Amino acid sequence: MKTNTAHTVKHRDFWEANRQSGGYLLKARIGKAAVSIGRALLLFGLCFMIIQPMLTRFGTSLMAENDLYDSTIVLVPRNPTLDNYRIVGILTGMPKSMLNTLWTSLMVSVLQVCSCTLVAYGFARFNFPLKKMWFACVIALIIIPPQTIATSLYMFFANFDILGIFKALTGKKLALHGSIWPYAMMSLTCMGLKNGLYIFMLRQYFMGIPKSLEEAAYVDGCSTMHTFVKIMLPDAVPTITSCFLFSFVWQWTDLFYSRNFLSGYGVYSVQLSSIVSRMNRFFSADANTPVITPVGRQQQLISIGVLICCIPLIILYLFAQKTFVKSIVMSGSKE
Repeated sequence: MKTNTAHTVKHRDFWEANRQSGGYLLKARIGKAAVSIGRALLLFGLCFMIIQPMLTRFGTSLMAENDLYDSTIVLVPRNPTLDNYRIVGILTGMPKSMLNTLWTSLMVSVLQVCSCTLVAYGFARFNFPLKKMWFACVIALIIIPPQTIATSLYMFFANFDILGIFKALTGKKLALHGSIWPYAMMSLTCMGLKNGLYIFMLRQYFMGIPKSLEEAAYVDGCSTMHTFVKIMLPDAVPTITSCFLFSFVWQWTDLFYSRNFLSGYGVYSVQLSSIVSRMNRFFSADANTPVITPVGRQQQLISIGVLICCIPLIILYLFAQKTFVKSIVMSGSKE
């Protein structure tokens, strides 16, 4: 009873205050409600745009081949089956391809983050000859597509040598193409996939940290490297985590460098990109007669392969979400 009375009094006070303000309070409340509804609709639309393709792929992945050509079936299959996942696993060489991709992505990401962090700190804190020119090269590394130097990379690692040492000792140059060593060396020397972007991100972060922190450490007797490890790195963990996630995701789905340097490793992205060429042979072997895979069936299996490719990335983001969001908040709040 008291609650109803208090609500009635509050309601009467609002309309009285609104009358005295010339209708301003009612307009403000309506405007606030309209903004909230618009924001909710916008968020719902954005979430639907992100989730809907995944739901569609998942629903399609459970359909038998007959369901694909049934116009009455939109999302929920009439004859659900998991056999499609078995077929995609065979065509892409799972689980070996997934393990190879996980190993190469982790290795490349760790090497890239380690090297780019050191280089970015050097650009942010030290002066050295031709510093602006070298940083311009970093920007060029972001802008110039890697496809423009594909031929040069191939020739360099197909005939790898350092000052003619290997040819003098063995009589021939090293053929590193097709192994993981070229990519590891490129990642360690900041020439790998998107390394210029990681250097730029980390440099901007280190430039935003007050120099007084380092000066206080120097006064206490810390060396440059000790200050970097004990003072700068702990604060940079969110940004480093973001760079690691970007590196891992791009490497996980990369085709250009994987085809050039990891052709002998059977990584998942390369296997998925050539899945169509293996479908006809697979279904022909099952039917004992030549079979041309229908386009709808091809798209279904490709969608399943893409869905499987996305699952590890979603799991990784769920584990690193807190640190990743923290890095975005910190970058947005820095002056």
